[in-house]
Amino acid sequence: MESVLVIDDDEKITSLVRRSLAFAGYQVRTAADGEAGLKLLTEDTPDLIILDVMMPKLDGWEVVRRIREAGLSVPVLMLTAKDDVSDRVRGLDLGADDYLVKPFALDELLARVRALLRRAHDAADRPRRLAFQDLVLDLDAREAYRGGRRIELTAKEFELLRLFMENPRRVLSRDQIMQKIWGYDYSGESNVLEVYVAMLRQKTEEHGGSRLIQTVRGLGYVLRGDR
Repeated sequence: MESVLVIDDDEKITSLVRRSLAFAGYQVRTAADGEAGLKLLTEDTPDLIILDVMMPKLDGWEVVRRIREAGLSVPVLMLTAKDDVSDRVRGLDLGADDYLVKPFALDELLARVRALLRRAHDAADRPRRLAFQDLVLDLDAREAYRGGRRIELTAKEFELLRLFMENPRRVLSRDQIMQKIWGYDYSGESNVLEVYVAMLRQKTEEHGGSRLIQTVRGLGYVLRGDR
């Protein structure tokens, strides 16, 4: 039975989510604040975490930061009452896997839980080390190297580079990348993907390396060597 840890200080939401998950066949534990949630994580790592942003003692952003700093790759679905792109980006950059804005439909919550768990199971079957030319990604250590030099990446930069390296020489459309990495649609005016691609290029090319993440005009991006 797959396990879910729900960390939220709203008793009504916690109770509702716990009952829905249990009815769907999940084993559920709950914590009313960030500190209590992190304590439960030291006892047993769940298959997925549902994490509220605004909580006493430790907010959700700090909790997800500590989870990733500890090297845990457990999927994290964050809940927030704020429908603000900057708040969502902050959580995703810290290592969250998906976001759901309150109030939400339970059917959508369960669908996102299933999707995140499927993604985690798929990831468990993939190689733990990816390489393309002189670019190397260590999935267990969550570290990137080019030409033997370590590249410092944020959590979301790491996931974006991982997507490219899992699909070398394959053109990925903007919609495909947004769905895989951010899990929801930004408005058509948002340039968040372009910003992240630019940052990845800067970091992977800063010591004189050739451009590996290339733009295919009108189609998307592709990881390939210079032609």
